[in-house]
Formats: sequence, C-alpha cells, structure tokens
Amino acid sequence: MLSFSDACERNKGPILEVLRTAFADRRRVVEIGSGTGQHAVHFARHLPHLQWQATDRADYLPDLAARIAAEGPPNLASPVELDVLQEPWPDLRADAVFTANTLHIMSWPAVEAFLAGLPRLLETGGVLAIYGPFKYGGQFTTDSNAAFDAMLRERDPQSGLRDFEAVNALAEAAGLKLVTDHAMPANNQLLIWR
Repeated sequence: MLSFSDACERNKGPILEVLRTAFADRRRVVEIGSGTGQHAVHFARHLPHLQWQATDRADYLPDLAARIAAEGPPNLASPVELDVLQEPWPDLRADAVFTANTLHIMSWPAVEAFLAGLPRLLETGGVLAIYGPFKYGGQFTTDSNAAFDAMLRERDPQSGLRDFEAVNALAEAAGLKLVTDHAMPANNQLLIWR
C-alpha cells in the first residue's frame, strides 16, 4: 500500500492553480522533499510541458519510487536521492525548483543549506516556489499556526515555522528576488522567487 498524505490531497489543487502561471514558461522542475510523491504525480500529470524530477532523502525513496512507478506520467522521472545536508548533491539542473511543507520540518541549518545550494540546481533566471506556513515579523499569522509550531517543536526542537524575512534573506543571498506571496488555504503561503 502506498504511503498517503491527507494534506497533499487537500492542497494539491490550490497549489496547481498558482504553478500553472508560475511555471508556465518553465521546462524542468526539481522538487525537493517529494515525500509521498502525491504532489509530483499530480503536478506532472497536469503540467505535461514540464519534466518533473522528484527528490528526497534515502529513507523516503522506496515509497516515493513505488508511487511514481504506479501512478507517474511519462514526464515524471524516477526519484533521485538528495539530502540538502549531504555532499555532493546530485548533478541536476532545472529552470524551476519546488518544495512543499519541508522548511518547517527541516532544521534551520538544513533550510540554510537548501537555499545556499540552489545555485547548483537552478539555472540563471530560474523560479523557486516554496509552499508552507510562515511567520511574518516574528509573529504567527493565526492561533492554529502557533499551535502547529508548538507541536512541531515538541516533537523536534530544531523544526518549526520559519520567519518569512529570514527565508527571504537566504533566497536573496542565493540571487533570487521575491515575485509573489500567495495566501493559500489552511493558513499556508506559496512564495515565488525569480
């Protein structure tokens, strides 16, 4: 039985609507932290002009590969191992990078490594799309996000909702400029940089 995320099922439609525009002129996407593969399958199927490359850490690859083999369209490649904290990164190049619900699970050093490593993946003029919950000015946008952050930190003190400003500073250091900040259902954001 394939692993399954209810959150992926709920948010894939709204994310796709933003990606239709954000990735309209893109050709190759690397997804960081593809997890169950539900997003990769859905987005590759509905954006057939893209070559979609799923990635994740080694422990997630068997389930991810099983979903892609069972459900993946032809433009969705077999997954590749990528742990942002492990060198070397695989030799991948793309004109877009996507990640969903990863930054609040990663440690802060992993978030820093991910954004610092983007120039290895992302071609000049590339697009970065990050989906998930964020704090703004150090403040939670909702009580439910504050409770979610507390639950995450209780489970793993290195995880938790990230400050938009800190993430944006890392993206700018990687040569990217914020284009749009989309408010999404369930108190999430979809941030697009170029």
